[in-house]
Amino acid sequence: MPKSKSAEKAARAAGRKRLRNKSVKTATKTHVTRAEKLISGNEPEPAKDAVATAISALDRAAKKGVIHPNTAARRKSRLMKKFNQARLPSTSPKKATRADKA
Repeated sequence: MPKSKSAEKAARAAGRKRLRNKSVKTATKTHVTRAEKLISGNEPEPAKDAVATAISALDRAAKKGVIHPNTAARRKSRLMKKFNQARLPSTSPKKATRADKA
């Protein structure tokens, strides 16, 4: 329990901010999940639109301070990596290993 008046006020403000931030976080997670499902479902055109929406949602959440900017950047990077790998043909060249060189 808060001991001072300022701590009580801070707790009330934190409660209001938590409720506001929750909807932004939930919407962001929904957009990212929807994009990932479309990527794994091999649907390139809907996936492209979903990825753009998810990136926009992540940027908005970072701008509002709901998530850290580096977190948004990391999630965007991982999402784009999945999207780009899904678009590439599955017959990508194999990386050379030490055994291949010897």
